[in-house]
Amino acid sequence: MKLPSCFHAIPRHWRTPKVLIDLFVLELLITIAALALFGIASPDLYRTKLWKEGSVHGWNSNPNQILYAYANYRPIHYPLPWSKFVTYYNVVIVVLSLFLLLTKGIMFITHVFDPILSAILHAVLIALYAISLHAQAGSDMSDPKHPQPGAPWYITKSCGVPVNPNLKAYCQQAKGVFALTILLITLFVTYFILSLISLYPTAAHRASYSSRIPDTESLTNSRPWEMTEAPRTPGTAGGLKSPTTPRTMAFNILSKNGKTPKKGKAPVRNTDGQIPLRHHISMGDETYIGANG
Repeated sequence: MKLPSCFHAIPRHWRTPKVLIDLFVLELLITIAALALFGIASPDLYRTKLWKEGSVHGWNSNPNQILYAYANYRPIHYPLPWSKFVTYYNVVIVVLSLFLLLTKGIMFITHVFDPILSAILHAVLIALYAISLHAQAGSDMSDPKHPQPGAPWYITKSCGVPVNPNLKAYCQQAKGVFALTILLITLFVTYFILSLISLYPTAAHRASYSSRIPDTESLTNSRPWEMTEAPRTPGTAGGLKSPTTPRTMAFNILSKNGKTPKKGKAPVRNTDGQIPLRHHISMGDETYIGANG
């Protein structure tokens, strides 16, 4: 399929293909690590435990408020950093990232992973992981007595004392999830910047594109081939008349050498022993006339 001329103005080649391959390898390692940590945290390995530990020290609200809301038929509101949405959302986007990474690798090998496609794809991934980062670092203002205006305590504080030693590993895993999210966003931003750099046309690309554009002045002066006059049929010069064909000339010669054939009769040569001329179908019934007939 022929693409419109405007698409030829968009560069399709990467300026730094080796750097792109290195980024693919780095993304694979980070994505596998993120898939492991996000999967371990799902559905609720340590989220509620860290929430409760923060309430013990007065750093955030208490998870028991959910039970109070259920018991008193009040609206239930999960603080964003402690909600199930964060855990499930992280698993979904990391699985999607791994699938897209495999797809990008195949497209790059087959030379169809253009910079314009990369820019669009990684802009979407940046937005998806930005939502995850915002949810992980969200505030918890559900308890007016113990407000949490910034990120959760496991991000802003150390996992050591006074935190329960049994929760130290969970605290470090939560920190790791947050760090991997930042790394993935940084990696996708790098992809996006490289895509924009490759999309900027070089002098060689502009010259190549200019050579493909036809001269508009020559197109204006030239007449369209649809409007040109077709060549005349031989024998029609000077007015409309029957064209002269080899068959017509043969009939004329035969008419001069012999008798003029009557209507419905084929012309015959005077030379004895010659094969009579076959009657043309337009003259009537087909007949053959002998040499003396």
